[in-house]
Amino acid sequence: MGTMSEQCYLGVDLGAESGRVVAGLFDGHSVRLEELHRFPNGPVNVGGTLRWNVLGLWQGIQHGLAAAAARFGDEVRSIGVDTWGVDYVLLSARDELLGLPWHYRDGRTTGMLATACERVPRDEIFAATGLQFMELNTLYQLLAMKRDHPELLDEARRLLLIPDYFHWLLCGSRVVEFTNATTTQCFDPARNDWATELLGRFELPGEIFPEVVPPGTSLGRLRADVAAAAGLGRVNVIAPATHDTGSAVAAVPTDRTGTASWTYISSGTWSLMGAEVNGAVTGPGTLAVNATNEGGIDGTFRLLKNIMGLWLVQECRRAFARDGRDVDYDTLTRQATDAPAFVSLVNPDDPSFLKPPCMPTAIRDFCRRTGQPEPASDGAMIRCALESLALKYRDVLEQIESLTGETSEVIHVVGGGSQNGLLNQFTADACGRPVIAGPVEATVLGNVLVQARADGALDSLGDIREVVANSTQPDTFTPSNPSAWDRARERFAGLTD
Repeated sequence: MGTMSEQCYLGVDLGAESGRVVAGLFDGHSVRLEELHRFPNGPVNVGGTLRWNVLGLWQGIQHGLAAAAARFGDEVRSIGVDTWGVDYVLLSARDELLGLPWHYRDGRTTGMLATACERVPRDEIFAATGLQFMELNTLYQLLAMKRDHPELLDEARRLLLIPDYFHWLLCGSRVVEFTNATTTQCFDPARNDWATELLGRFELPGEIFPEVVPPGTSLGRLRADVAAAAGLGRVNVIAPATHDTGSAVAAVPTDRTGTASWTYISSGTWSLMGAEVNGAVTGPGTLAVNATNEGGIDGTFRLLKNIMGLWLVQECRRAFARDGRDVDYDTLTRQATDAPAFVSLVNPDDPSFLKPPCMPTAIRDFCRRTGQPEPASDGAMIRCALESLALKYRDVLEQIESLTGETSEVIHVVGGGSQNGLLNQFTADACGRPVIAGPVEATVLGNVLVQARADGALDSLGDIREVVANSTQPDTFTPSNPSAWDRARERFAGLTD
């Protein structure tokens, strides 16, 4: 890879709390990022339901495009969108939006997984999809819609996942990108296509599921009206790995592409922990530990588990602020550092933590139910959450290693959670592996570098990761204090059985 004049690729990255438009400026050796516009995101309560404000997000994206035009003009080569998984929009025959898209935390899917398994046995659903069972998966959302709003499904002519909808708004494409398709539990990784037989057994309309395209696909040119309003040319719209974790894992700065000898944690509201494998692992062992196979770059799969993640800390902070103690994450982490070790532990994936009215109350209730002291301070509450997360990571590490047959020599933590040095150290200690933390901006880096590869500036996934390594300086955390963590692990096992 030689040095060249900088090429500008725009990454639209939509997360659970905010969205932003970021410029990736690539010179052939390294890439630097410039945030152009940031805007809020989050669930909107509509008539007692939780929805996504997709029109507000679209307005934010358009402001970001205008900022890009003002800053970079004709240097902009392409644009691509990544978001969370599972959520979707339905379009009518005239491409009208049918209803406001639901948020995955909406309560309509409660009990739907069990109902689905009464109709099609759990092992048969897994054999057809290779996906972890979670009630927020698209499959159970669609079944809830079929029960509650069959008229919308009847009128629907196209299902698009959230990033694909924004690509439609940008250029008119009506396809779903592979990495996000694999989050739905409606996709068959063995056939590399929608699980049409399974959808038929649930009497879901398979015809609304569009063509699936790989990351790096050119989707078309920016709509003329969108380009004119922003002051941009009709630049290419490129599908990155549209699932944010797919983009983040593409940007892990490893030179071990093609082997499961390393583990990643994409750390944020959710922690997604797993290994990169060359084919979906769908045997009974994967089903037994409720692991999942999500698509990656170049036909790879991410064999992983979803863990509740820093959601626990985020919701504690929100509750503390409501009670008049509005402090930043750094302050909370310092308070947790000073709190006593291993006083109380929780199972981060306990259902009571998915959407509680008050997270500190939910944590105290869990401790009381399991015969442990309630955390005595804000710092103790945060330390409980972080220690418990690290111990959960150890469990998942052992499960992933058993499925791949390879020993993980290092854990790469990427995403916003990689900034939490205390959690990184706890992870190294609990797992007995060095932790390499960073880049924080893995998702956007993966997004813009997949675009650069589609543009012909890079050749391979290995090249993408080499550029990331050239562009970032991760921190390394070395394991310590193994005996104390081993004892804590014994206690933790009793909370997760």
